[in-house]
Amino acid sequence: MAEGAASPKTSKEIEKAPGRAQRSPDVLPRVAPGTELREALDNVISANGGALIVIGDAASVGRLCDGGFALSVPFTPQRLFELTKMDGAILLDEECRTILRANVHLVPDPSLPTAETGMRHRTAERVSRQTSALVVSVSQRRNIVSIYRSGVKTTLQDVTVVLAKANQALQTLQRYRAGLDDVLARLTLLEFEDAVTVADVVTAIRRSELVQRVSREVARYVAELGSEGRLVAMQAEEVTVNVADDHALLVRDYIATPGAREVVAARTALAALTQDELADDAAVAATLGLAMSVDALEINTRSRGYRVLRRIPSLPISVVNRLIERFSALAGIAHATEQQLDEVDGVGARRAHVIAEGLRRLREANRI
Repeated sequence: MAEGAASPKTSKEIEKAPGRAQRSPDVLPRVAPGTELREALDNVISANGGALIVIGDAASVGRLCDGGFALSVPFTPQRLFELTKMDGAILLDEECRTILRANVHLVPDPSLPTAETGMRHRTAERVSRQTSALVVSVSQRRNIVSIYRSGVKTTLQDVTVVLAKANQALQTLQRYRAGLDDVLARLTLLEFEDAVTVADVVTAIRRSELVQRVSREVARYVAELGSEGRLVAMQAEEVTVNVADDHALLVRDYIATPGAREVVAARTALAALTQDELADDAAVAATLGLAMSVDALEINTRSRGYRVLRRIPSLPISVVNRLIERFSALAGIAHATEQQLDEVDGVGARRAHVIAEGLRRLREANRI
């Protein structure tokens, strides 16, 4: 073994390695429709063939190889397809630009755990556990493509199936966004009237988080669809415009401690809630540091006004911060006279009129 070279991981090292069970975000885009690798895999499936393809981490994978022959030729879908007609594995570089070796017999650590039964898939899973390579296995009998990264298996689905799921998720996203808009419109009116309860906040936060979760689900389908998912991506982008920004501002409006770190921590905690926890009012309120009992949900609370004030055109965040520092809550800002607004540093008479008029229009637009 060359001096300074890293040896393949042992089974004990793999068991201790952190994050081995996490799904790698780059798996599906690598084999999405429109990529040359996907074209090669489709050719293999069409010919009822099988394949074992290892991508990246050439140094570690090389120490698991026995036999075969070196190629170092540019990658093309046609070349890869022809090479899969041999029994051995094929090694590609990290960028899938070069076919490094072919007809290789891989010998991973046999003590590594695997739930697979077929020899090709058992080898693929163990190689992925022992190295940082992406391993693709094509079943000859079932025409199924399995992708392994760090021992985690992803099964490649037919494009028509994924597209149907993506469209269904998109329809759900559209319904959730419509529901969120209704909830935020009601919340905005309550904010102007200074009549918001903790329950109102929890409902808005929950709706906003649900929209983002469905949006992430659609994004996963888009990644898997590759070039076939452009239309879905465009529609999802249109539906979710401003959702993430509004969510962050909504958290900042009501979190008990509105510091930047606290807001990030609260958003992380919300994203980590299970579906059952997200349906629990007390659990959602707890992420914001608000009252957690059922009775406390009816307690009145006040919006600081970040979300509403950011909807006024050409109003810098520095001015928003000064307004909130001066009046404490949106209701106070909304009821302030233009003269009182003018007294805030950085506002001025012209901007005071813009703020007052903008808040009036927003209030009228959100009346129920």
